[in-house]
Amino acid sequence: MPPSSSPPLPDERPAAGAARLATRYAGRFAPETVLALLTDSYTRLAEPARVRTHLVVLAERLTAERLDALAHTQGTAGTGRVRVLFVCIHNAGRSQMAAALLAHRAGDAVTVSSAGTHPAGAVETFVAQALTEAGVDLSDVYPEPLTAEVVEAADIVITMGCGDACPVVPGRRYLDWPVPDPDGAPIAVVRDIRDAIDTRITELLAELGA
Repeated sequence: MPPSSSPPLPDERPAAGAARLATRYAGRFAPETVLALLTDSYTRLAEPARVRTHLVVLAERLTAERLDALAHTQGTAGTGRVRVLFVCIHNAGRSQMAAALLAHRAGDAVTVSSAGTHPAGAVETFVAQALTEAGVDLSDVYPEPLTAEVVEAADIVITMGCGDACPVVPGRRYLDWPVPDPDGAPIAVVRDIRDAIDTRITELLAELGA
């Protein structure tokens, strides 16, 4: 099947994932809503995917994040923590580094997410290496598509090179971090970008008092 096509969810597994999520969000979202979001999440992830072996699992994770965000905006769930969303084009470099560094340093004090307006198929190798060197593990992350639920749930949206493609939701605080794109850069340059982002993370944490 060509990489550009978006296959439906495999018949034997979406029901199990939808059932798990429906049970988790019982009383907040109808099973039909859960299944619709799960199917949409799979389709969004399938478009840029290089390997589709684990797409059903990733779609379930993405759906859970979207449902958590939707519950937050509807006032049916919330932790009181500041929610920070990093957005770039591919969600394979800058926004992944920023989200990972903030989550690593802030712990449970901040809810962190990242997404791309046109997500890539995988996180860039040197980005993962540079973060591993800094003691941050990226083995469990993947480029995520930008969805309305996550944007609307954010308190702070930090854009990193996505320009006019980044959505604007009234009432959110927007920051733009003009950090170079690490795509195709040598590891030494990626390390410099990592350190520049980390400096901005330090300033953000001081501002948030986290």
